[in-house]
Amino acid sequence: MKVLHLISGGDTGGAKTHIISLMKQLNRLIDAKVICFIKDTFYEDAIEAGIKIEVFKQKSRTDMSVINRLAEEINNKNYDVVHCHGARANFIGMFLKSKINKPMITTVHSDYKLDFNDNFYKKMVYTPMNAIALRRFDYYIAISEEFKKILINRGFKEEEIFIVYNGIDFETEFEYVSKSEFLNRYNIDAEGKIIVGIIARLDLVKDHETFIKAASKILQKRKDIIFLIAGTGKDENRIKSLVSEIEIEDHVYFLGHVDDQYSFFNAIDINVLTSISESFPYVILEGARLKKPVISTNVGGIHHLIEDGYNGWLIKVKDNETLAEKILYFINNKDEIQIMGDNLYKTVKKDFSSRNMAEEHQKIYERIVKNRR
Repeated sequence: MKVLHLISGGDTGGAKTHIISLMKQLNRLIDAKVICFIKDTFYEDAIEAGIKIEVFKQKSRTDMSVINRLAEEINNKNYDVVHCHGARANFIGMFLKSKINKPMITTVHSDYKLDFNDNFYKKMVYTPMNAIALRRFDYYIAISEEFKKILINRGFKEEEIFIVYNGIDFETEFEYVSKSEFLNRYNIDAEGKIIVGIIARLDLVKDHETFIKAASKILQKRKDIIFLIAGTGKDENRIKSLVSEIEIEDHVYFLGHVDDQYSFFNAIDINVLTSISESFPYVILEGARLKKPVISTNVGGIHHLIEDGYNGWLIKVKDNETLAEKILYFINNKDEIQIMGDNLYKTVKKDFSSRNMAEEHQKIYERIVKNRR
């Protein structure tokens, strides 16, 4: 079995984690390779992880000269399946399809109608382009049952959609700095304080405003707590202005982009996610590796992982009242931070490992090839 994965290469966050986690395990089962179109940190991280990867560089997003090169690669090396990830790869895949006689599949990592909501130009151009490209694929992998339902409701055929939940690598050692070293990096004094953190790009879909409003409510009752925000994005200035407006700058720290996310998770006590839309986010799985309990909005497939009061809490979208209530619960019941963190670790290790994810992909590829034959 030979499978070629196509991805932009400019990917960060969950998309990068997904591909690297998947490919490390998948290459133990089949012959899998990645081709990307930008040479960036994704490429360097993939090389470091021992993944077979090559760059077919595009001069711009509209440079279609790579299509003939890809077709030659696929046909000459006799790949069985071509697997795309993300809008750029989907767009290229749409044109590639007519030049190869191979089944093509794409993973729907997020709600493609919301991906570019923070940028008017991209929303007007890339969103419809990706929506058109998606219709050209033979098969789809949805990251959760909920995303499969979304696709079906939008007219995609149920029998062409598979479900594979994200998984994380529990076999490879991972590195992180000590809590004190990480906090010193940002001149943060957290002595005797509980640390609540959110790591997500600062875009509207991640809804940091709910996080800030909850922080404000908590700080009216307790001062022994600080809030860390890791990430950058289009909504950054607005969120910083909100923090200044409600005068909680002494307790909220903007860290910018954090390369070593595990150092971030090691430093915090409580992991928070306030997204309006998600599929099955890696920030919860990554936090779980360091046994950090999570409070998350109940979106996408997250409820398949989080059990209220056992390994974290689920809240409604934009519900800053309940978010504040649950954070205060942890502050008033500090033992529960460790207990729920341990429980989340056990849940993720048992059901959401990257090995399980890779084995599910292998089954899907075999089924697709069998159907084609």
